[in-house]
Amino acid sequence: MALHPNAERVAAAALELGITIDVKTYPQGARTAEDAANAIGVQVGQIVKSLVFAVDDQPVLALVSGPNRLDEAKLVAAFGGTSSKRLDANAVRAATGFPIGGIPPIGHATVLPVRVDRDLLQYEVVWAAAGTPNDVFAITPEELVKATGGDIADLV
Repeated sequence: MALHPNAERVAAAALELGITIDVKTYPQGARTAEDAANAIGVQVGQIVKSLVFAVDDQPVLALVSGPNRLDEAKLVAAFGGTSSKRLDANAVRAATGFPIGGIPPIGHATVLPVRVDRDLLQYEVVWAAAGTPNDVFAITPEELVKATGGDIADLV
């Protein structure tokens, strides 16, 4: 079965970063962290939520462990800003090139500064969206941090 073009783009972006990923497709969907964890058969904490916000009007990416709720004050502090706001679906797609529910940590349309939730580091493997709500891939937390150029932060 051929991959969705978005998933192909994510796999190509990973290869450019020197990482080979194996995209898995779950037709029942992996839109929420809980859905993804159930489909894959892993803990919810192993699911990487890719959250796009604007800090001081610049789009940024926060990679947060599945059960965790992002603390916007900590997000602002992690990026050295003064304010934040959640972006709408159109702004998210413009910044990343992907739809909400399928935002991968890599392969974006623009370069986004990234912060990685410290809680993701406790797992041997985490799972991130691969460009659609149905496609995911496994990666070690260390590879995730390196691939995204992200800084580890307290975001929750």
